[in-house]
Amino acid sequence: MLKRYRRHARGNWYLRGSVAGKSIHESTGTSIAAQAEAIRIRREAEILERHAFGKANTLTFAEAALAYMNAGGESRFLGRILAHFGPDAMLGAIDNAAINAAAAALYPGAANATINRQLITPISAVVNMAAAEGLADPRRFKRRKGDPHRTRWLTPAEAEALIAAAPAHILPALGFMLGGGCRCSEALGIDMKDFYPATAQAWLPDTKNGHPRMISLPRRAFDLVRAQPLPDLGPLCRTPRGAPYVLRANGGGQISAAFAQARAAAGLGPDVTPHVLRHTWATWYYAQTKDFGGLLDLGGWQKADMAQRYRKIAPANLAAQLFDLGWDFTALGDRAGLGDHARAKAPPLRLVT
Repeated sequence: MLKRYRRHARGNWYLRGSVAGKSIHESTGTSIAAQAEAIRIRREAEILERHAFGKANTLTFAEAALAYMNAGGESRFLGRILAHFGPDAMLGAIDNAAINAAAAALYPGAANATINRQLITPISAVVNMAAAEGLADPRRFKRRKGDPHRTRWLTPAEAEALIAAAPAHILPALGFMLGGGCRCSEALGIDMKDFYPATAQAWLPDTKNGHPRMISLPRRAFDLVRAQPLPDLGPLCRTPRGAPYVLRANGGGQISAAFAQARAAAGLGPDVTPHVLRHTWATWYYAQTKDFGGLLDLGGWQKADMAQRYRKIAPANLAAQLFDLGWDFTALGDRAGLGDHARAKAPPLRLVT
């Protein structure tokens, strides 16, 4: 039996005792006697149920999600999911019907890709880890079909309009994203110690998928990176006041206001987000080089099908359009970058020397 006690007259209640051979000593998290008693009764019932039916039959989604996060799993979207299902939802009860109900509650009107990424993928990851440990039955969740429209990418002219309208302090980030395929958070985190001006390259030690990589910039992107005076130490990309950005897990929203301002001034719609620039880079790079292996390496993808999603079907003259505007992905690693003819055609840039 579990008994309630507290260490101070107005402090939280604690539970102590032994149930089904399991020793318990834990806080209820409340100083209200009635709430503590309800928690005691429920805790005893949980222990007895698990003892009778086994952990696999009594594991909650919250417990499985906590184990997943403690093992290093991605937690970005799990908070909303946990709040929706609550602490008592059994892992075995999470099925396609439960996911459809969660999608209607959490993401009404959202695109299928959003529901796949922010709801179905995290739930699948939690269930798959529990199944791998023998605590749940393996199962497959039905994913939503992709949206019929193609994912947005920028034409060279659209990109140049965005660059021309951009505040000066975000030009380096735009250079890393358009020319190196960086995610926004990766671009904002590039440190001067990992930047190599002699070869127009940058080392990314901390990436979303945990696989460091080296990126190489064409001359046009390299000039964007140098459009602001480079700091001697610390992060290369800076706020308008010259301070480093505060980096967050899965971040990148730090430049959202400045990016939105440039997007509007360039006449582009809200479908153009910073992440569209990564799709743009993949499409541009492959259009010029036809180097799928290089696309995988420079983009940091471990699976070919993911890279396939990023490189889009493009018109046959895209490579020539890029050369004319100074984007030469065939000479990566060469600081001179562009040939004289292509460089002469590159649009003017607010370059600080």
